[in-house]
Amino acid sequence: MESLKYFKSKKISENIIRIFGPTGELMYLVEGDKRAVLIDTGTGVGNLSEYVKQLTNKTITVILTHGHVDHASGAANFDDVYMNHTDKEVYKEHNDLDLRKDYFKGQYKDFDKIKDSDYVESKSSVVYKELSEGNVFDLGGTTLEIYSAAGHTPGQMAILFKEERILMVGDAANQSTFLFDKNSLGITSYEKSMKDLLLKTDGKFDKILLSHGSGDAPKELLANIILLCEEIKAGNDDEVPFEFMGQKAYIAKQANTQFERVDGGFGNIIYSKEKVNN
Repeated sequence: MESLKYFKSKKISENIIRIFGPTGELMYLVEGDKRAVLIDTGTGVGNLSEYVKQLTNKTITVILTHGHVDHASGAANFDDVYMNHTDKEVYKEHNDLDLRKDYFKGQYKDFDKIKDSDYVESKSSVVYKELSEGNVFDLGGTTLEIYSAAGHTPGQMAILFKEERILMVGDAANQSTFLFDKNSLGITSYEKSMKDLLLKTDGKFDKILLSHGSGDAPKELLANIILLCEEIKAGNDDEVPFEFMGQKAYIAKQANTQFERVDGGFGNIIYSKEKVNN
């Protein structure tokens, strides 16, 4: 099937396959002895369901880390989907076909070659099961534990791979953590969320997985982000002007075009000054 050309994958551990989507988004297929979980479903271009069936013959459950266009738009092609419904309005807005096309147009060089049939049909999130902190998915020898990681979106979730000691944080924290749109939390609320996440998971992971970039982050990421929140609140960050899809914001630490911090640190925040104390 031609739409499968949008994906490629790489095995990163015995039980985990990293799937690369067309606009740089990353998804993860996690297999246990009994069943499999797919974390996120990308932009909704190409048939991800058919692609994943080439990687595993196990029953697949989908876990959506949050409702944004580049992470949840392919979910309609799957039967068993979990999403935190705090993100239902985010999902509704971002699952709009025109918005998805606008996003793709700005992120994909061969946008004009995409066929209408390559777009996954939209589906209401009411059919998705509720994903909540404390949920546990037993895949058979592989256990996934769910934690709240609100900030990037109100319903952003993190996933602990218990046996592998890996924390998958989605877009909750990374080299360009977006905290400037109307749905994101302010710096003060976000810092509390990250402190809560670190408190509950500290000592349980040795590595962090992300939804963008290389996909890999050091275990110190959450601690770095929390310190950066303190710098922003104190007015001690670099305040680099930034614009994305018409929205103006500030980057806390100077970075290059690949969003790597010039000071060598890992973890950055792009924020709105109006929401610092929220």
